[in-house]
Amino acid sequence: MTETRLRFPPSPTGYLHIGGARTALYNWLYAKKTGGKLILRIEDTDAERSTQESIQGILDGMKWLGIDWDEGPYFQTEFESDHEAASKKLLDTGKAYKCFCTKEELDVKREAAQKNKTQYGYDGTCRSLSAEEVAEKEAAGLPFVVRFKVPDQDGEIGYDDKVLGYIKAQYREIEDFVIVRSTGKPLYLLCNVVDDIRDRISHIIRGSDHMTNTIRQVLLYNALDAPVPVFAHMPLTLDTKKAKISKRKHGEIVAVQFYEEKGFIPWALSNFLVLLGWSPGNDTEFFTQDELIEAFSLERINKTNSIFNYQKGNAKFFTDPKAISFNEHYLRTMPIEDIAVMVKPFLEKEDLWDAAYEGDKKEWFLSTLDLTRDRFQMLSDFGDRGRAYFSDEFTVEQKPLKKNVLKHEGLKEWLPMLADRFEALADYNLETTEQTARDLATELDIKPGVIINGMRTVVTGQLAGPSMFDILMAIGQERVVSRLRNVAKLYEV
Repeated sequence: MTETRLRFPPSPTGYLHIGGARTALYNWLYAKKTGGKLILRIEDTDAERSTQESIQGILDGMKWLGIDWDEGPYFQTEFESDHEAASKKLLDTGKAYKCFCTKEELDVKREAAQKNKTQYGYDGTCRSLSAEEVAEKEAAGLPFVVRFKVPDQDGEIGYDDKVLGYIKAQYREIEDFVIVRSTGKPLYLLCNVVDDIRDRISHIIRGSDHMTNTIRQVLLYNALDAPVPVFAHMPLTLDTKKAKISKRKHGEIVAVQFYEEKGFIPWALSNFLVLLGWSPGNDTEFFTQDELIEAFSLERINKTNSIFNYQKGNAKFFTDPKAISFNEHYLRTMPIEDIAVMVKPFLEKEDLWDAAYEGDKKEWFLSTLDLTRDRFQMLSDFGDRGRAYFSDEFTVEQKPLKKNVLKHEGLKEWLPMLADRFEALADYNLETTEQTARDLATELDIKPGVIINGMRTVVTGQLAGPSMFDILMAIGQERVVSRLRNVAKLYEV
């Protein structure tokens, strides 16, 4: 194989979770690094659990993360004839055989092995059946599975794992494994190999939980006269209790869609996920796409499992605090024009979007985002904590209300006085508004902080934020004056 070809083969039995997303990212990065191709293959053979909604969720999750693919999506069910042809070929060439052993018979042997404290493995009862015996059992209507005939020889079989080194097993230790069910449907073990051969896959990057299949799949590649791909088994992502991250156990917290809805920047999540199991060999944490593609290598994938720190990250939701810190970094350093594009859907969701933000109010919009982003963690914060910048309908938080407003009864008169003075300013700017506020505090013989903090709460509804006078510029003279004059309403609660 001269072309590097990789695949991401998710099962559409639920949303795209962060473990699957990380696998997709590693394959995507290596395809980009080597000038190869990434094939998307939906393994939809589980008809009962596979849904169109899950398929769409996988596609949407990959697109949101910026993971593009070169071929597909292909669907495994479209190639059932290939899988059946491969099983027939193995039967015809004597590399597989029909096994008529019943479940009850196998259970008896398994229980006997357990009593004798020996490891159970299929004993090859049907391995040497003659053609006549097979025909007789089929004529009697006895059900059968198809088993792969592991070569009867001494020695070992192995493969060179790009992460874990040489992995081997003794032929004598490998039982004749099932490749076709009694229903006639080939098992995933065979289907996966047949699909990879057809798609000319050169490299397989997947989780180490698949390693139990790999030796057997190497045997199948050999039996089907196909080159064995290069394997690289990634460490697993575990929670803080060392349990594998899964959709069933951890719920929405591990869904890519969850992070999209909460307001994560796609590349921030991607950057974080790649470092859950891969290291650049130095202390660098933040990469552009091009930088990460250039730095990525299979050899630097970690051998040990990574921990997804499943704990309370902030007041909003539970996730890994480091994931939040990555999002904060990109929120504060990306070009503000890029942030504006990503913020738009969240403002639309809160009914705060104005088409003028892309027109004659664009300069104000960008400067307001730039002013506030250092205080926010998520894109959704602009429509939540930043609501006061875009609407006069916003919530005044209880803590600053009690601390900065209600304990100072005089603010009912002082802030409207300040409103009158702001309204009278012919030149409403940073210097004049600050001087006006401080002059009023001097006249009233109170600390400037009483006026400034009270003004912050009334104007933004919050305890902290950017410089108060920068806020006054962002919200504008008319709206500031109106809010300060309405301060008395806050004492009515």
